[in-house]
Amino acid sequence: MSARHPIIAVTGSSGAGTTKVKQTFEQIFWRENIHGAFVEGDSFHRYPRAEITRLIHQAEREGRQAPSHFGPEGNDFAGIERLFREYAETGSSRFRHYIHDEVEVAKFGGEIGTFTDWQELPADSDILLYEGLHGAVKTDEVDVAQHPDLIIGVVPTINLEWIQKIHRDTKKRGHSLEAVTNTILRRMHDYVHYITPQFSRTHINFQRVPVVDTSNPFIARDIPSQDESFVVIRFADPRGTDFPYLLTMIDQSFMSRPNTLVVPGGKMPLAMQLILTPMIWKMMEKKRAAG
Repeated sequence: MSARHPIIAVTGSSGAGTTKVKQTFEQIFWRENIHGAFVEGDSFHRYPRAEITRLIHQAEREGRQAPSHFGPEGNDFAGIERLFREYAETGSSRFRHYIHDEVEVAKFGGEIGTFTDWQELPADSDILLYEGLHGAVKTDEVDVAQHPDLIIGVVPTINLEWIQKIHRDTKKRGHSLEAVTNTILRRMHDYVHYITPQFSRTHINFQRVPVVDTSNPFIARDIPSQDESFVVIRFADPRGTDFPYLLTMIDQSFMSRPNTLVVPGGKMPLAMQLILTPMIWKMMEKKRAAG
């Protein structure tokens, strides 16, 4: 943590919807004239796509646990921690991009499934925003979660998460349903041990819960819309949160527990703006006070 160089981590599983939360922060930064530095967690994958595919097939032939993008074999956890530590200390560090699709090929160059070269973060950024799989990961060797000033978890119910992943990977990234299903199954061990424990270390969790049938996510034709969902918002420490104000501002919202606000799915962008904007103000006040 650093008052002079604050860090926000948005963490969630593949297909969870972390990008939408990142977009909310981008809107807040633009409105408040805050210069944010942005880093995607996929840039800390350990291998390009062709190499991890080879390692997966080799592990399967040998009858052992295959590496995945959810676990330490497939990711540089120490690199994420180094990014956070260096940024907190100096306001800078190195980053790169992982190229997912043709759109990013056109934007960054290179080939799908590879990385751009490492480069320095902008020297004049006010805040670092990380968005990816491991913003609050902790193992015997690394503790990424100790560094961010604010950690946001994006955690749709598991079937909804799978529906979102299946639709994204088949429609936008060109994978077959069978391939996506196999990926979900192969990652399950790492999902349980490295993804879900993070959501007990977050400051706020946004969990979208559909109110339509998602019993079989592997045959769902559509992703449930926001209006077909509720969002459960859990605060690790509810002290200082003006819940009466939020309940007044967000129509049809209610408290399910003393630290949990429930809002209609269509109100999620408004809820994020109302909740996160004051937190950003406080970070910037501390930054200015720290000089």
